[in-house]
Amino acid sequence: MSDKPTIAVIGGTGAEGSGLAFRLAHAGHAVVIGSRDAAKAQATAAELNAALGTDAVRGARSDEAAAEASIVLLTVPYAAQQATALDLKDQLRGKILVDATVPLVPPKVGRVQLPEGGSAVAQLQLLLGDEVKVVAAFQNVSAHHLKDLGHSIDCDVLVCADDVAAAETVIGLAKAIGLSAYYAGPVANSAAVEALTSVLITINRRHKVAGSGIRITGLG
Repeated sequence: MSDKPTIAVIGGTGAEGSGLAFRLAHAGHAVVIGSRDAAKAQATAAELNAALGTDAVRGARSDEAAAEASIVLLTVPYAAQQATALDLKDQLRGKILVDATVPLVPPKVGRVQLPEGGSAVAQLQLLLGDEVKVVAAFQNVSAHHLKDLGHSIDCDVLVCADDVAAAETVIGLAKAIGLSAYYAGPVANSAAVEALTSVLITINRRHKVAGSGIRITGLG
């Protein structure tokens, strides 16, 4: 049995969530796909297991997935972020919640539209309270190549959290799936990371690419 923590991916039936779940399972984690529709979660888990050749992924209702895991990854659309997390508040207590939310407001997703107060993730930390360690990460990672293990993801991960130890745990997860990751300050700094996604969407459209990313230079 692996000594690596079990990870729940809430919203794991979508492109970003299932791609991250795929990479995490390949790295040796037990992964539980969480969805309001358990059957849909189970179908996604079966697809991932077939691609991986393992049984490391299972599907469940979101509350069951969050209860089973020690780390929870939230990959739902911005419109569902707060309601989804608050519904799981009891299951999240005492755990790390990795929030990949970007405050995109269709149809103008290429325009930065941060919420009042600056950061969608920081707002969620306030709502959940200190019992949940909210960490912002993976907002700038394109889903496009996550399920292609032969493709190197050309994007660094900026990790923001008020709890530095929790941030370091998430940095370790990012490195385990082949990404470089850096602590970028408190959760309020996620405003800059969230805004970058709209910038990258604009670059993708302008240059007709699917997965532009960011790199941090000057550290090596």
